[in-house]
Amino acid sequence: MRRRAFITLLGATAVAWPKQAPAQTSRFLRIGVMSANPPTSPIWVEFVQRMGELGHKQGQDFAMEFLQAAGPDTYFEGMKELVRRKVDMLIATGNEIALRSALAATNTLPIVMIAIDYDPLVLGYVSNLARPTTNVTGLYVQQGELSMKRLQVLREAFPKMKVANVLWDRTAVDQWHATQRAAAVLGIELTGVELNEYPYDYEHAISRAASYDRDPLFVVMSGFFFRDRNRLAGLALQRGVASFFGTREFVDAGGLMSYGANTNDLFRRAAEYVHQIGRGAKPADLPIEQPSKFEFVVNLKTARAIGVELPSSILQLADELVE
Repeated sequence: MRRRAFITLLGATAVAWPKQAPAQTSRFLRIGVMSANPPTSPIWVEFVQRMGELGHKQGQDFAMEFLQAAGPDTYFEGMKELVRRKVDMLIATGNEIALRSALAATNTLPIVMIAIDYDPLVLGYVSNLARPTTNVTGLYVQQGELSMKRLQVLREAFPKMKVANVLWDRTAVDQWHATQRAAAVLGIELTGVELNEYPYDYEHAISRAASYDRDPLFVVMSGFFFRDRNRLAGLALQRGVASFFGTREFVDAGGLMSYGANTNDLFRRAAEYVHQIGRGAKPADLPIEQPSKFEFVVNLKTARAIGVELPSSILQLADELVE
């Protein structure tokens, strides 16, 4: 494994959070969470770990009221249920439906968003990053803007590529549209493969993509894709399809390449928002952050397994090469 650069999450509007600070509160925090990923997922493990570093011991100083989303349609009732459980705040993570459901459930409780699959600024959920005016604050990843960079990298990796097959679902429709716009500028033809009935039939989707003359598979960010990353990346590898993802967890699972923000860092930063709110800060006083640094990861083992020889320029560009 070679790592060229250590990636951190530092937004232009970032708050100068302390590396470690005591909780400085006797209040027991009840945190409402509804997520596509289970509480045992590394992202939530990182969240709990950071809470501990900030002086909050799970079970003693805080508890997570955790509901796992069975599908996109379960968020509205789930968020209402969390409010009925009298939580102190909500965490809306991943997709736009999660934030919309949280706002429908409460207009008073603080909401910490981790907007990974959509742009809350473009969609009007927030109007000012430096000083939010509602009960919502947190972090968001500019996935729409990243679509252009990802397609540029994909084209450099496969200069003879005719078509990119894009895998998307209803929680990532904005990313699909952003990818279409970027492809039009770059002169890349796209074939969209939508997954719309949960649980998703990844085998059928990958089979469709694999039938298009082995053109690369471009997978947009979705919390449900992230939860199923081992199966999704494994099927692409099994089918010999070159795959491109939004985070390195897919590459660790056998995907070929990824470009995006460090997901674990996002959830650690979210814990810092929870910490500040638990100490009495209001969401309107906490600037919304965006990641300004990203990591490009290439799995050389997968490249060899599917018979792909990547250009030296791609290998030099990578922040990490997984052997």
